[in-house]
Amino acid sequence: MTVISARDRERAGSQQPQIGQPLRRREDLRLVTGAGCYVADVPLQDPLHVAFVRSPVPGGRIVGCDVQDARDMPGVEQVVRAADLGELGRLSINPVLEPFGSAPFPVLAGERVSAVGQPVVAVLAETPAEALDACDAVLVEIDDDEAAVEPAGFRGAWSSGDCDQALAGAAHRVSVRVDHPRLAPASLEPRGIAVAYHDESDSVTVWLSTQTPHRARRELSRILSVAPERIQVAAPDVGGAFGMKASLYPEEVLCVWAALRFKRATRWISSRGEDFLAASHGRGATSEGTLGVDADGRFLALKARVDAPLGHWLPNSAAIPAWNAGRILPSGYRVAAVDIVTRAEVSNTAAVGIYRGAGRPEANCLMERLVDAAAAATGIDPLEIRRRNLVEAAAFPHEGPTGVVLDSGRYAELLDHLARETEYDARRAEVAARRARGEVVGLGVAFYIEPCGTGWESARVTRNPDGTALVAFGGSTQGHGRETALAQIAADALGLSPEAVEVFCGSTRDCPTGIGALASRSTAIGGSAVLKACEALLARIDSGADTSVPVSEEVVYEAAGEAWGYGAYLVQMAIDPETGDPTLEYVACVDDAGTVINPMLVEGQIRGGFAQGLGEALMERLVYDGDGQLVTGSLMDYALPRASDIPAFAISKMETRSPNNPLGAKGVGEAGTIGAPAAILNAAIDALRPHGVTDLPMPLTSETLWRALHRT
Repeated sequence: MTVISARDRERAGSQQPQIGQPLRRREDLRLVTGAGCYVADVPLQDPLHVAFVRSPVPGGRIVGCDVQDARDMPGVEQVVRAADLGELGRLSINPVLEPFGSAPFPVLAGERVSAVGQPVVAVLAETPAEALDACDAVLVEIDDDEAAVEPAGFRGAWSSGDCDQALAGAAHRVSVRVDHPRLAPASLEPRGIAVAYHDESDSVTVWLSTQTPHRARRELSRILSVAPERIQVAAPDVGGAFGMKASLYPEEVLCVWAALRFKRATRWISSRGEDFLAASHGRGATSEGTLGVDADGRFLALKARVDAPLGHWLPNSAAIPAWNAGRILPSGYRVAAVDIVTRAEVSNTAAVGIYRGAGRPEANCLMERLVDAAAAATGIDPLEIRRRNLVEAAAFPHEGPTGVVLDSGRYAELLDHLARETEYDARRAEVAARRARGEVVGLGVAFYIEPCGTGWESARVTRNPDGTALVAFGGSTQGHGRETALAQIAADALGLSPEAVEVFCGSTRDCPTGIGALASRSTAIGGSAVLKACEALLARIDSGADTSVPVSEEVVYEAAGEAWGYGAYLVQMAIDPETGDPTLEYVACVDDAGTVINPMLVEGQIRGGFAQGLGEALMERLVYDGDGQLVTGSLMDYALPRASDIPAFAISKMETRSPNNPLGAKGVGEAGTIGAPAAILNAAIDALRPHGVTDLPMPLTSETLWRALHRT
């Protein structure tokens, strides 16, 4: 029998620590060999397969819905309309901004449809094919009209000092507008749900591809007016999420309702086309700003407005992008006077919610475009003007003009690090020489900050009699190596090898309650919960607990404040003057994520985030036409980055501990999506500025760049 004593821990302290080691992900062997279990793989006994009849128009009144032919189709067991559901509750919304109006949460459309792709009828059949065939037999008559959804949404404002007066007295005033394309999160695994019905207890077990299993359980209980103990939710292996799977969807509520109503298992697996149509979209915001700068390049005032889109219903975190896009300004820069307004309003489209970055890229693109415009107006080098205005290391913690408190950082030092790593001065000279030879080439720099969540998370740690340990984590995972990182934290705390630590998460039955994998919070907050649970366990063992039986301790950890990661990206871009085709010739980044648990996982997050940031900057865009039809509803029409589109790039880091959690960790999961678009956009404009171009819309397709270069 192995007993973990204080002496054991002291001895373990002389061994190599696990935190900071690039351990391979323990999940990978299972996943890459096909042994993972996704929602579509969950075995169910005699399930009904669900398919949905969806609205073909963006708005209209339902005047008829004939389902009889569908009921008579082979294999069809049930056909459900809105009237069959009775009174259901609404989804709760995180109230970070002031709401106005009231948006509905229709599980199925009742009197009206409000978006193309909105579910109108659900068909439940013995096979997926039979359910889809029966959907074709449903006749829905809609009086097409242009009536918009009732006005609803969120608004917010932040101000400090006399912004108008400061702008009036500025030596330079620069203004920019940034239009973010609407994006499809496009996770490898689409949405899906499997529901097992338990007759003996009239309860259900729900397997859901989700980032938030505990919240999903609470929302299902409330919306369906079902006691929480009758619902258990588990997130098996989740094949990516990126914010799209943070909220409960109408289709998922219908499947749980049907299992309880018809007392049979149900399953629904979204198609890729359904996800384009009806899963939540990301980005789409428009931001405008004016920055006042003095003769020495010091920032004096910032006036900004952000308009963010919403769809016809609101996910849990619908207000988060507009909130972050406003409150994060003016980023890590000192600006005494600000006037910032943000607004988000519903429309006749698919829902818009959080997508990797969730307002951070929107804030950063606006600020970094303004900084580059200020550099051009003053003639100061883009790196130098940033260095002059960033918050100094001695000033932390620093409260910004919107009230956010930046915890720690060495911002200027990080820029110096980037300059050394990239040989910045020599690179600028090379770019100038190539321009003199007629080439179209530019450098783009972008600094960023990344808030990493607030609030609490929970963990339970159990020491087994054989000396191994089990960590039950209240959060969840969707492919970011959570099990590996938490095992490293627990191993260091308990004096074990990581192999002796088993990590389990994503189950409301087997794990303590938690918030979930959102906002780059899981390491800083969730990892700290694991650390605190380990410390409580050791204290109990040291006090004489019987270790011949399993010993457990569970804690709820709440962070003292937000941890703010930060970094800087440099992109060198060349543009073919004949075709407009852009080439990212060189990319480098320096990120500071505080204490790094596993550098291999951090690098993976940076590379993955950069790929998605590149997608927004260069190729991705969802488009609705004038009739409200989605014309980019498949991967034939919507361009996702491929491996060949991603350039090699240099990654380096700094580590500045956060004082707001015991690990000293900060998030890095969204870094690439925040830094990359601004750096790429700045590089393209820098390349085209000698040709009179000072602004460009994203995505920067070859056509966009060619037209900008050859404009008349």
